[in-house]
Amino acid sequence: MSEIEINLALGLLDHQLVDSEGRRCGNVDDLELDFGKDLPRVKAILVGPPVWRNRGFLGRLAASLSRARTVHVPWAEVEKIEAAVHLRKTAREYGLGRGDDRLRSWVEWIPGS
Repeated sequence: MSEIEINLALGLLDHQLVDSEGRRCGNVDDLELDFGKDLPRVKAILVGPPVWRNRGFLGRLAASLSRARTVHVPWAEVEKIEAAVHLRKTAREYGLGRGDDRLRSWVEWIPGS
């Protein structure tokens, strides 16, 4: 993605991730920053319960109960940022949406799911 200036807290955190097939595959839970010579730059998007540890009591509780791992999506994989953050590849290629895949058979029979 080309360089753009964006307010990270408002423009990225907690935004929906959408893969190349249009599938919602998680949220931007945190960001990995690179503090180089100039201004800080986003290195990767972090997704998953382990990064919730810094989000108060409920975040720490959820992170400690979860067996999931943190997924690092390199910033170069972001195609565009709109109401959602659109990625260049499928969720499976990043290791995202695994929980959705496991629960799909339980949820498919619910009308409107």
